[in-house]
Amino acid sequence: MNLALDTLATGLSASQTMMDTIADNLANVNTTGFKSETPEFQTLLYQDGIQPGANSTGQTVYPSGLELGTGVKVASIKETLTQGTLTSTGNPLDLAINGSGYFQVLLPSGQTVYTRDGSFQTNASGQLVTSAGYQVVPNVTIPANATSETIGTDGTVSVTLPGSSNATQIGQIQLASFVNPQGLQPLGGNLYGQTTSSGTAVAGAPQSNGLGSVNQNYLEASNVDVVEAMVNMISAERAYQLGTQAASAVDNQLNYLAQAAAGA
Repeated sequence: MNLALDTLATGLSASQTMMDTIADNLANVNTTGFKSETPEFQTLLYQDGIQPGANSTGQTVYPSGLELGTGVKVASIKETLTQGTLTSTGNPLDLAINGSGYFQVLLPSGQTVYTRDGSFQTNASGQLVTSAGYQVVPNVTIPANATSETIGTDGTVSVTLPGSSNATQIGQIQLASFVNPQGLQPLGGNLYGQTTSSGTAVAGAPQSNGLGSVNQNYLEASNVDVVEAMVNMISAERAYQLGTQAASAVDNQLNYLAQAAAGA
């Protein structure tokens, strides 16, 4: 009976993790560039009573075994890396990636991190920065007297200066890709860190090597499917309820056995 309760506890914990993940997805439904997350589960060790193929007699073997499962565990939480919808903002410094690349951002510590959030601004020096003030890599500085900024789909940044009708190229946005983007570590603030699992970042110009293009005046919306999230939430809730009901049934059995033993 204790094994049954222990097994049910792992299931309740797994259902709670599922609910926690869904809650995080729904909380970030309006977060720029957010990728929905899905937990993956694995069975725990089995208790072997009879091994398949073991001898049942000197001439025969068991065609199937007797293995008792001990529950479930959360193996990982994976991001769904599908493209989010590009939403028009009308802001010339808003950029959306249509493809698999990541913008590169320099932290004050000197570490380069990565993001899909292209809601950029300029700081007091005219440098292109994130909403948190982190510098975009490579550095792009927009002159204070620029009358307009144009960022091409290949990342080329051009400005028009007073007294001139011709645009002047001042830099280029670069994107980074990874062999295994699932291995990136979420750092919060829409930022990701490189890990051994993700592989080393490979930077290049947009529209090259499958990096995707850059779209000015747009932001990438979250790819969270609210309807799917609600369906998953109902499923997780039902699984949790069934787990608690099963635990209550096991508890009733234990009480019955205890009463029977006391009356014997």
